[in-house]
Amino acid sequence: MNEQMYIDLLEKELVPAMGCTEPIAIAFACAKAKEILNDEVVQVDIFASGSIIKNVKSVTVPNTEGKKGIQSAAAIGIVAGNPDLSLEVLSKVDKEQIKIMNEFMEQVPIKVHHLKTHCTLDIVVKLASKEHNCVLRIQDEHDNIVYVEKDEQVVFDKSTSADNKDLLDQIEFSMQDIFDFANTVDLKKVKPCLDRQIEYNMKIATEGLNHSYGANIGSILLSQNPDSISNMAKAYAAAGSDARMSGCELPVIINSGSGNQGMTVSLPVVIYARELKKSKDLLYRALLISNLVALYQKKYIGRLSAFCGAVSAGAAAGAGIAYLLDQSLDTVCHTIVNALAITSGLLCDGAKPSCAAKIAASVDAGIMGCMMYKENGSQFYRGEGIVAKNTDETIRGVGHIAKDGMKETNEEIIKLMITDLDGNK
Repeated sequence: MNEQMYIDLLEKELVPAMGCTEPIAIAFACAKAKEILNDEVVQVDIFASGSIIKNVKSVTVPNTEGKKGIQSAAAIGIVAGNPDLSLEVLSKVDKEQIKIMNEFMEQVPIKVHHLKTHCTLDIVVKLASKEHNCVLRIQDEHDNIVYVEKDEQVVFDKSTSADNKDLLDQIEFSMQDIFDFANTVDLKKVKPCLDRQIEYNMKIATEGLNHSYGANIGSILLSQNPDSISNMAKAYAAAGSDARMSGCELPVIINSGSGNQGMTVSLPVVIYARELKKSKDLLYRALLISNLVALYQKKYIGRLSAFCGAVSAGAAAGAGIAYLLDQSLDTVCHTIVNALAITSGLLCDGAKPSCAAKIAASVDAGIMGCMMYKENGSQFYRGEGIVAKNTDETIRGVGHIAKDGMKETNEEIIKLMITDLDGNK
């Protein structure tokens, strides 16, 4: 077990982002390209992988007064984005800049193109002024700039560099290592990271419950059975997504590049700890389990795919809850396998309000997977569908299905969702 590598990974992955990370990645790329261009923009071309297009199409972009889509994300990034703030690039937008954004969208052509690429997270931004042009590319991670060109001269290129390798890909996970790390790490080393996750994600979940966002999945769940801990856990996670998918400007702490997954892995665990009056130290260690189990799964699934990220995050939340309840590796592992056996195959058809309902279903599977084993010793066995001989092999198998087996599914989803990309403003 490499303790420092796990700490580095958590610090790198559990960072703030405002709004859905795919439109924010577009805004960040455009803001940075505009800074490099350093001139008035007269033409914008956005080339995006299908999974990016899918996840931007139907979600509200923060600080745009309710606008959706790639053109809106690009325009607000160019007009008002601060690239120094990374995934909080739109956090300082004011009303006057929103007015300017609307004028920009009326006056400047913003063309969107489907980028045919092997990389699921791939964005190329081309900005032109009357005298200059800039090309900027992001790959693999939402703020990972790999290429910059100005006036046909390469300024920066790490697209083929070993430095471009994702830290997540470098770690050799195992459930035993994750469990040992969570049990033994000095909590002072991870406390700031986890405290921020608790604070930010609880704040946006509360906002989602107190106001009307999206389909109000969280509020509906809570109104049906307000005294059930499991229902409360689902409701808080769903409410955070309700708010975030519908343009709430509060930041969240992401996991695997996703705010929805960041909320799903953390909020149910926080609610269980609060309602069962578990110690803060135990909560921290349970959150280490849930966050790292989610990252372990995403190492094999990939950051974007046709496989709904709520499934892996919900299984991870179940693992964190299992740890809270009895601190047993056996229960944690069986929880993950049980949960994945229940919900694997749930499709990702882009970011939008129904993500909140998928989160609720996935958290429910995580909790069910935990209770199956803890309360009754029930489990799904090797050879039953996708269940392999142990948790590690099951995680890798599900990842293979999601990343490789569902490639064509992803393309068909994109075809269904996107009918006209060229020339739209």
